Amino acid sequence: MRFDDFLDRLRLVRMGGLWIELAVLAGCLALAWGLSRWSGRGQPRDSIWFGERTFDGLLFPLLSLVFVDLARRVMLDHQVVVVVLRIAVSVFASLVAIRLIARVLRAVFPASALVGLVERTVSWIAWAGAVLWIVGLLPPVLAELDRVTLAFGKDRVSLRTIMEGTLSAGLVMVIALWVAATIEKRILREAVSDLSMRKVASNAIRAFLLLVGLLFALSAVGVDLTALSVLGGALGVGLGFGLQKLAANYVSGFVILLERSIRIGDNVKIDSFEGRITDIKTRYTLVRAGNGREAIVPNESLITSRVENLSLADRKFNITTAIVVGYRSEVAQVQAILVAAATAQPRVMTEPAPVAFLTTFTPDGIEFTLHFWIADPDKGKDNVRSAINIAILEGLRAARIEIPFAQRVLRVESLPRDFTAGHEAPL
Repeated sequence: MRFDDFLDRLRLVRMGGLWIELAVLAGCLALAWGLSRWSGRGQPRDSIWFGERTFDGLLFPLLSLVFVDLARRVMLDHQVVVVVLRIAVSVFASLVAIRLIARVLRAVFPASALVGLVERTVSWIAWAGAVLWIVGLLPPVLAELDRVTLAFGKDRVSLRTIMEGTLSAGLVMVIALWVAATIEKRILREAVSDLSMRKVASNAIRAFLLLVGLLFALSAVGVDLTALSVLGGALGVGLGFGLQKLAANYVSGFVILLERSIRIGDNVKIDSFEGRITDIKTRYTLVRAGNGREAIVPNESLITSRVENLSLADRKFNITTAIVVGYRSEVAQVQAILVAAATAQPRVMTEPAPVAFLTTFTPDGIEFTLHFWIADPDKGKDNVRSAINIAILEGLRAARIEIPFAQRVLRVESLPRDFTAGHEAPL
């Protein structure tokens, strides 16, 4: 339909038919809303189909599009001009495309800042296409894009083919991500209890579906898949030379997830950095310390270097603190005060119980070392050690047990006369 045809249709619009279309449109929307509301009971708030408030999901605009298009086709048999429903069809078609891409990307990549940019770009493209289709300018615009060609070697490809291929590939990739997210949410969470195995299964399924989706999209737009063999050879050479570190990190990520030598939630120590593993990506691993700092460790480093897993075999974490008291103190009384200070803390484990040892004799006094264990080192170690030290200090003061100061004796000896002879002080 050309733009002149659109203007001619507007001249044929009658007020009676316009009100009928508005009433039919309201009925279609009410029916779509009711079905979406009824089927969305008990669904999670992050559902792609229903969203947080039913109308912001994918199902409501999709049902509205189906009902409005059916009503438009029925009304074309009874009246010549259908304008409102035609506009509504284009609006809901654009809304379905926007909701599909936005909801899927936000579900798959919830923390990505690029999702917002993609969502805005898709919105502009969808609404621009809807406006062009409503006013009848879409066919001439597509014909003009078909005349603009670009040369790729011996072949020439139109700009319209490139745009349609890009949109088709993007749509197929989004659907592949949706299927992968659905499999992970509906099947893997119930079938696989281990978080690391669920992660590797999710990454493998997502990579496989994206590859299959990309091949289908390229085949749909007429790309010869045999030409990809050259690209595969070039990619292999690139991985062998310039991208070997990147490839090593990706392979190491899958090895870590499969071997489960390091799992999400473990407390590890890498060089001098100690913290809890919060996530294992395909290229790197995130380790968060107790003070909030987060380290990004390449997966290859976890495979080739020494890593202390503090929670692989046992979740108990030992902490020590030392105190020096005077030689006149009662050993049993000091040990009782130390143990009582540790036992009073709720985070300190009762099995194994805290224990205090007389470890060494120093020039200033006798040194005791208190050992205690906690099961949640990710919540911090210095805070519980500080609380125990304060309780120890108060207990020793209450028992009048001396905490000696460091004492040193300075001896000054006079030099012999023959050494000072001839060494007069300068004026």
